[in-house]
Amino acid sequence: MKLYQLAFIIISLFIFQSCIQDDFVDDMVEPNLRISTPLDTIQLNTDFQFEEMFLNNIGNEVAIEAIWSSSNPAAISITDDGLATANMEGTSTISVTYNDGTNEYQDAIIVTVGATTIINLQVSTGAIATTSSYELTGDFTFEETIEGVKLTFEDNYAASTALPGLYVYLSNNANSVGNAYEIGAVEVFNGAHEYIIPNVDFSDYQYVVYFCKPFNVKVGDGDL
Repeated sequence: MKLYQLAFIIISLFIFQSCIQDDFVDDMVEPNLRISTPLDTIQLNTDFQFEEMFLNNIGNEVAIEAIWSSSNPAAISITDDGLATANMEGTSTISVTYNDGTNEYQDAIIVTVGATTIINLQVSTGAIATTSSYELTGDFTFEETIEGVKLTFEDNYAASTALPGLYVYLSNNANSVGNAYEIGAVEVFNGAHEYIIPNVDFSDYQYVVYFCKPFNVKVGDGDL
């Protein structure tokens, strides 16, 4: 074996070992049911089809048979499969429920009957934090736009440049990038920057996660 090949192996092993904080990462998560259509107002005498998303214990979306209900069917009636009808002015809590035989999951939103149907553009804020020995920190805003979703990091963002192949993802499992959306390689390591992500809905993912891609090792995460 040539000297430079041996040196490369030693350096790679060093980086790999220092990149890992725990030998094994538990990638199980709590199953989650949520309404994926963020309706604020439904127009009087019109229908609206609600949709839900269920994520299993590894963060994968699976098809389910959920049941929908309305707290005020006089104002908004709804079928079991989520087709709502605005009958009269008023407000109702629209709920979706799923029972897997062991546990029951539920989500709900408040909807008003008005002059026009309004689906709000959603926005949330959070912070990225390291889960390793490498620097990774910063506040962010995650928001829905006409082009897709936008992930914006503030001036206090900082990431270590010592990692080989640091990548950022959107995921439904904070400990895995299986079935995640790969935003791309990290190119900005300090200061404000943003990612415009087309063809992704606001409710599609729960976490932003950073992984050392060559070794598939988690570096940090944040709740969306």
